[in-house]
Amino acid sequence: MTIVRPRIVIVGGGFGGMSAAKALKRIDADITLIDRTNYHLFQPMLYQVATASLAPSDITAPIRYILRNHKNVTVLLAEVNGIDVNRKVVSVDIPAREIPYDFLILAPGSRHSYFGHTEWEEFAPGLKAVEDASEVRRRFLLAFERAEKAADLEDREANLTFIIVGGGPTGVELSGALPPIAREALYRDFRHIDTRKTRVILLEGGPVILPSFPQELRDVALKSLEEIGVDVRTNSVVTEVNEDGVRIGDERILSRTVFWAAGNEASPLGKMLGVPLDRAGRVLVTDDLSIPGHEEVFVAGDLAHVIRKDGRLVPGVAPAANQEGVTAAKNVIRILRRQPTRPFRYFNKGDLAVIGRSRAIADFGKVRFGGRIAWLLWLFVHIMYLVGFRNRVTVFIEWAYNYFTYQRGVRLITNAERRRPAAPLP
Repeated sequence: MTIVRPRIVIVGGGFGGMSAAKALKRIDADITLIDRTNYHLFQPMLYQVATASLAPSDITAPIRYILRNHKNVTVLLAEVNGIDVNRKVVSVDIPAREIPYDFLILAPGSRHSYFGHTEWEEFAPGLKAVEDASEVRRRFLLAFERAEKAADLEDREANLTFIIVGGGPTGVELSGALPPIAREALYRDFRHIDTRKTRVILLEGGPVILPSFPQELRDVALKSLEEIGVDVRTNSVVTEVNEDGVRIGDERILSRTVFWAAGNEASPLGKMLGVPLDRAGRVLVTDDLSIPGHEEVFVAGDLAHVIRKDGRLVPGVAPAANQEGVTAAKNVIRILRRQPTRPFRYFNKGDLAVIGRSRAIADFGKVRFGGRIAWLLWLFVHIMYLVGFRNRVTVFIEWAYNYFTYQRGVRLITNAERRRPAAPLP
């Protein structure tokens, strides 16, 4: 049966979904991109919002604006709550609304995982969305306000102790950003506390931090963190998190502020496809990113379990999601042209991780280095990846301001718990 005007549904406005939509720009098809937010988020720089370096608007761009010249794309602000691969429909939270498709590209991303302890999220927020970053920033700044008015030494020290759980790139970047802020940007602002005595503790359950990097760069990262005052503890599996801190076996670490960066879990949409999943909930896709038994359904980004030629898993990073989105879109085009699909081939553009001010590591296979040059490269690459000229200019100016003044321009405590109104006068 010949498809005259194919219907293509893309779920997710992140790196994978946006790359797929752009690759389908010139296709004679009706494309619907569904996302539960109206913006595309540059997630690798989310921790900079959390540490008051950037505003959320600096690392986001409206999806409709990005795709304004894609006349075949309709953007729908909605949340997907069902997928029926046999009937070829996607259900959204709009009442009695089902969207039929001929091809489906699923790229909804992932969330942080608490390994079965969802109750910990209340005390240790993760860092995956703009709302998460705003909450982390709020808790970070409020900790100093509470310490300023603390009645006893133990309470003051608990408020000046920050714990980051997870020694991957997010945990390392977040823990590396906190000490310079406390030491340089805040200490003149308070009268009863010395913010230079702030403790930052990075807890990693495994034997090393940054396990995806080679050993020589892990050593550089560990040394850099220790030089800026981060207490790095490996083989430290957290067994409890509550409002008073964390527990590692029999040891209790008092802290009023805990941040979570220990793991990810795939979107629950993968379970709706009725195909095998891995332990993290990722879909075990075929070599062309389609799912078994349904060549019209493709999965990209954090939801896809993709194995490289060397047997390693394709990492859940922005370049990989971009490449997977493009591959999925091109395979849709090839099917429409009655051509065989092509397998996904991951091109590793290198790995970068920033570790505080003027410190970073870079891994480009045979070329590996750390220090200021890696940091400058990190700055350049991330500015170039941002969407829109305005965001690039704004971020560059903010970074320059932060670097030369040691200040943070977005020190706003928002969404704080509101106080009850005063009782009316008699």
